[in-house]
Amino acid sequence: MLISPVQGAPDPVDAIEAGAAEAHRAFVLRYVQPGLAGLIDGSVSTLAPIFAAAFATHSNGATFLVGLAASIGAGISMGFTEALSDDGQITGRGTPWMRGLVCGVMTTVGGLGHTLPYAIPSRWPNAFGIATALAILVVIVELLVIAAIRTRYMATPFWRAALQVVLGGALVLLAGIAIGSA
Repeated sequence: MLISPVQGAPDPVDAIEAGAAEAHRAFVLRYVQPGLAGLIDGSVSTLAPIFAAAFATHSNGATFLVGLAASIGAGISMGFTEALSDDGQITGRGTPWMRGLVCGVMTTVGGLGHTLPYAIPSRWPNAFGIATALAILVVIVELLVIAAIRTRYMATPFWRAALQVVLGGALVLLAGIAIGSA
């Protein structure tokens, strides 16, 4: 036997769904968005200095140090930028220090991904070529991960998200290679 809800009474299923939707929205605003902004910044903005250093020096050690400095510096900068952008009261984006931490860590991780291949010792045969090929492969993976996150949490169609981040990443990568090769 079905019991119909009382006329005018709130439907508990609707209330649960509304609560779940609000929790998802808060999660996206407080963690995903600052993390995604950091990952994009770390993955893309560090490309130019890392690849400029790589092609200017052809030294894995020097490139690794530049990449490490760029990644950590960008992480600190983006972390503070996110933390100081708003206090979360008006926007509902959560505590500024948590958003700053998430953004800063993800920025650093994004830059370190394509820096780590340059930790390959220069004494290895063709170490520079191997490190550069691995770094480019890591960049491709980073950009696809960014596109997947944008698809999952920001409702952006995958191919549009991929085209956007790959285009931006390719332009910055080419700028770094061109500057380093000059």
